[in-house]
Amino acid sequence: MNTLFIPLVDWGMGSFIIGVFAVVCIALVLVVVSLMRTDVSAPMPETPKKEDATTDVEPVKKEE
Repeated sequence: MNTLFIPLVDWGMGSFIIGVFAVVCIALVLVVVSLMRTDVSAPMPETPKKEDATTDVEPVKKEE
């Protein structure tokens, strides 16, 4: 009867691969959460300063 037993699956190696996959998934989730929690943001592009803007229109002066 023992001659009919043929191991087709290596459960030890399969369990190990599933464990490695779980550890990698947990590590990736922790990296994403860590990146979301940081307060460092990309620098904003510079906006032109008011004195640098070139216009041909004189400012309107209020008459008192």
